[in-house]
Amino acid sequence: MKTSFPKSAIRAVLLEGIHPAGAAMLREEGFQVESLPASPDEAKLAKLLAGAHLVGVRSKTDLPATMLDRGEKLLAVGCFCIGTNQVDLPHAARRGVPVFNSPFSNTRSVAELTIAEVIGLHRRLVEKSDLLHRGVWDKSAAGAHEVRGRTIGIVGYGHIGSQVSVLAEALGMRVIFHDIVAKMPLGNARAVKSLHDLLKDADVVTLHVPATPQTKGLIGAGQLKRMKPGAMLINNARGNVVDVDALAEALREGRLGGAALDVFPIEPAGKGEGFESPLRGLGNVILTPHVGGSTEEAQASIAEDVAAKFIKFVNVGTTTGAVNVPEVELPEQQAADASRSGGRTRPHRILHFHRNVPGVLSKMHAMISDLGVNVSAEYLRTKDDVGYVVLDVDPTDGAKVLERLRSVPETIRVRMLW
Repeated sequence: MKTSFPKSAIRAVLLEGIHPAGAAMLREEGFQVESLPASPDEAKLAKLLAGAHLVGVRSKTDLPATMLDRGEKLLAVGCFCIGTNQVDLPHAARRGVPVFNSPFSNTRSVAELTIAEVIGLHRRLVEKSDLLHRGVWDKSAAGAHEVRGRTIGIVGYGHIGSQVSVLAEALGMRVIFHDIVAKMPLGNARAVKSLHDLLKDADVVTLHVPATPQTKGLIGAGQLKRMKPGAMLINNARGNVVDVDALAEALREGRLGGAALDVFPIEPAGKGEGFESPLRGLGNVILTPHVGGSTEEAQASIAEDVAAKFIKFVNVGTTTGAVNVPEVELPEQQAADASRSGGRTRPHRILHFHRNVPGVLSKMHAMISDLGVNVSAEYLRTKDDVGYVVLDVDPTDGAKVLERLRSVPETIRVRMLW
């Protein structure tokens, strides 16, 4: 299947209102692009996948193995966000389908929201605003505090957590953090040995962890009881990290001083749908509809980042930034030596995903050698049970090369660039 030439044959489907900057980049490359404002139902998604080479999703569209199998032409999936748990990554890898995301682009937006919530909770801004909207003038300092000198505990010291650390310290806060992986502290931040130590010392706890089996229910009734009386909790990570029923009880009983949540265990599928939560109506609780990374700047940056990864993979074969297959950074194809290729100067690049078992490369080399093809460059990386080898070869009969390589039993997918 000639997937890289002509470019007009490449069809990209972008779902869930992905920022138009991404679509614009793909169209400028000559790709066909279809953009949808929401997540489609299963039947429509299956139909879209059937004709797509590239699919872009955000957090609402699930791509399990059964759905990925509908995309017979599918070359790559883009998660236009940080998380990739909505895609069956191992299955995509076994099909030779890289999954790209954008782990850095909305870091600042989420960090800034977190700091805004830290200040808002300590100054009880939501309650003050609500009273004034109802015509009640309550000029009182009761329960309002500066954040300077207070301790923020950051659970998860990755891209976002470390940015929160820098901003919080700039405000004069004391920063402690806990991560399951050893991390270099920034500024005067200090790592603590356990989540228990962090919870008992922090005036405000903010969560920045991925959705994994280990983080599900990370903050439950037991952890909330370990927090300092009057402390506050912020969750801008994943909805299943916090037991919201236990949190609501702790807030009603006055054991905690406030909370802010941008993510929830069950979220509406789209704009306008009803939202239910035991946290609704509670005082000094900030609830936002999963907008941590939803700034114009962040969404444009994410769209451009993932679109650029799509383009480099389709045009060059580069898999840098993929989360499920070997990452190979490739140079642009160079013109072949005309004296060695019968006057032809357009080289071929072979992109070969295969099962990671011994002997695959020797089989490929033997087949190519039998055709009298010269290999000018070779790149190889493996990850788990998948290997990715890229061969730059002098101009030759590409159809014959593809036919031979597809006959290798371990081949998952082979593609050729002209």
